[in-house]
Amino acid sequence: MPEPNTQMWEGITENFYRTTQFPNCLGALDGKHIRIRKPPRSGSKFFNYKKYFSIVLLALVDSNYKFIAIDVGAYGSTGDSRIFKNSVMGRHITSGRMKFPNPKCLPGGQIALPHVLVADEAFASSQNILKPYPQRGLDIRKRVYNYRLSRARRMVECAFGILANKWRILHTSIQLDVKHVDMVIKACCVLHNFLRLKDRYFSFDDMCHNLTDVHCHATRSTIHALQIRDHFADFFLSPEGEVHWQYHKM
Repeated sequence: MPEPNTQMWEGITENFYRTTQFPNCLGALDGKHIRIRKPPRSGSKFFNYKKYFSIVLLALVDSNYKFIAIDVGAYGSTGDSRIFKNSVMGRHITSGRMKFPNPKCLPGGQIALPHVLVADEAFASSQNILKPYPQRGLDIRKRVYNYRLSRARRMVECAFGILANKWRILHTSIQLDVKHVDMVIKACCVLHNFLRLKDRYFSFDDMCHNLTDVHCHATRSTIHALQIRDHFADFFLSPEGEVHWQYHKM
């Protein structure tokens, strides 16, 4: 898949804000298990927490459910955060090679904040990755933030659902060597993007078949990352960031 330039990222951000009301968002990030037959002499490397053999599809998705970037082939026994850290995608993001736009003030704000990817609790927060607040003892500010983040993250969940519904090979264990499974998954993702350009319509049924989530491991976040998350939480309660439906959906 072509690596986006700064102008393309800005377009992705604008569309994300228009669709989800989540500013400075470059995409939704998540990983899913793809069932495979047990590779020879692989031990437990591919054996996941759901008790079957798999490789992991790590994906970054835009607001039209298109894959911006993917990483395929990590062991099924590995967690999201570690997969992301060791992937080419993860290294490019953390090193600044992805050509993200410069930090930008949120609407009505005075502090320039980095552009971010929205992810779940399996990932570590960083300058460019936002995750939810831990679920215990949440005040209204943190609950609203978690809901708004979850709503933006649905883009990647829907993309996986559409992908699995379209390509039935993903419903069962793929009976190929791992190197060929990688090629099949990449081909499915490329064809998925082509079809999203051709036909933007999908029904709710398209999203009913879900791939299995990657197991969550405890992760640490930097103080700077936590401060960025707090700024977004403040924004969602501000006159510029608040939406009336956020209090009815929590």
